[in-house]
Amino acid sequence: MNILETKALKKIYGTGDTAVHALDGVDICVAKGEFVAIVGTSGSGKSTLLHMLGGLDQPTSGRVIVDGADIFSLKDEARTIFRRRKIGFVFQSYNLVPVLSVYENIILPIQLDGNVPDKAYVDSIIETLGLGSKLDNLPANLSGGQQQRVAIARSLATKPAIILADEPTGNLDSKTSQDVMGLLKVTGEKFSQTIVMITHNEELAQMSDRIVRIEDGRIVARG
Repeated sequence: MNILETKALKKIYGTGDTAVHALDGVDICVAKGEFVAIVGTSGSGKSTLLHMLGGLDQPTSGRVIVDGADIFSLKDEARTIFRRRKIGFVFQSYNLVPVLSVYENIILPIQLDGNVPDKAYVDSIIETLGLGSKLDNLPANLSGGQQQRVAIARSLATKPAIILADEPTGNLDSKTSQDVMGLLKVTGEKFSQTIVMITHNEELAQMSDRIVRIEDGRIVARG
């Protein structure tokens, strides 16, 4: 079963002779439970693609289907709610709320949706990621690797249909990058998550189940 699918996805900036085709007819499918790495150089379109997959930016044309829903057929408010419930994000810059504790950051998306956290499930995530002793800490008191663990925990907490990771190790040293990647892979398998990660790091991409390559806004290899 495909949890994610794009159809003829295009994103064009500008018009006429100066138009830039950031995405030029992208078709990809990701099956439930897959860990897919999207690899490309700077300017290849991989970040633009991830923003489209997450409903963060509007395509010029084409469709993005997540868990059976065409996300750009939804109105803005409905798409925001869908994104909060169905898509987990892990960003390079962590995007943690500085005034909230580790635990508060992890459960924030659940509370924004007006729901009560599944304590046993959240506790299992916390244990898997080794965050039990850090729950009362503020993000500023954590290392980069620890902050990214919190971001991974937050992305898992809502039991999303898919997790989108945008250069998740971009701000980390090589050893911490390997550790975080290992945890991302382990948690994905343990909690039956589908993960799509963009990266320019070939070594880290090899840890995924499948590598999709993008160049000049087009898919050139599907793994």
